[in-house]
Amino acid sequence: MAASRLPPATLTLKQFLRRQQVLLLYRRILQAIRQVPNDSDRKYLKDWAREEFKRNKSATEEASPTTEAQDLREANGIVTTTGVRGISVRERSSDL
Repeated sequence: MAASRLPPATLTLKQFLRRQQVLLLYRRILQAIRQVPNDSDRKYLKDWAREEFKRNKSATEEASPTTEAQDLREANGIVTTTGVRGISVRERSSDL
């Protein structure tokens, strides 16, 4: 069998699509955070989102069958996702 001409670091189609979904989620979160009126809350949420995505950057867990079924329903138009909505900012305690 002939060796693949693709470099070893090339993403599979499934990995590429998952990466695109994650990037879209990150963008939507940042767009929702921009609507937060308080500057300090906005900075806190932006830093939190950035750190969470950095912390999970190396996650390689594949989608579960439930997640794949959800993806199929979305692709077929049965279920739609419209983005991040309803983010509410709670008061942070001063002892943080």
